[in-house]
Amino acid sequence: MLAVLLAGCGIRSTQVPTDFGPAPSRVPCALSGPDISTQSTRGVPVQVFLLCSGQLVTVDRSVRIPDGTAEAARRVLVAQGLLDELAERPSAPEQQAGYTTDVRGGMTVSGPRDKDPEDTLRLSTPPEDLTSSALAQIVCTFSDSAAARDDGSVILGGPAPSPLLSYECTPEVRSDPVTTSPPSTAVEGS
Repeated sequence: MLAVLLAGCGIRSTQVPTDFGPAPSRVPCALSGPDISTQSTRGVPVQVFLLCSGQLVTVDRSVRIPDGTAEAARRVLVAQGLLDELAERPSAPEQQAGYTTDVRGGMTVSGPRDKDPEDTLRLSTPPEDLTSSALAQIVCTFSDSAAARDDGSVILGGPAPSPLLSYECTPEVRSDPVTTSPPSTAVEGS
């Protein structure tokens, strides 16, 4: 009788499949102390999004912008600085914490071409040729910076005359950049 009573305790089986997400990761995605390499450079403090445990996580960086730079040129310089930071290999403490990047070096960014909206950023690699996670890193990093439009969206395109799209960094993209691409809409007139 006691065995029957004890067998009835606990979790009952179910015919309904359940999904509670991925198993917890042993990678902390947190730096144990300040990263000296990012603090040693002087410039405008910025944040970039790196990959860690399948999601986007912010990391502090700095970008150098010459004093007196006009606003249009400033947007492009900030975007290029952010792109360079994203392409840079994470520091040793960041690697130990599990940070990685999918953005490859050598990519450049330029401002608008004829008939482009004034806040357009054109990448040397067309956005559609990037991995979902690399595009998510770029879009989310740009949307959190002076490179973004007033509403936080980012107009990106490849080399002219490729079409322009307005991208957004959503919570879904931040939590799963590998399988969730940043939502985009076509920019009229491009």
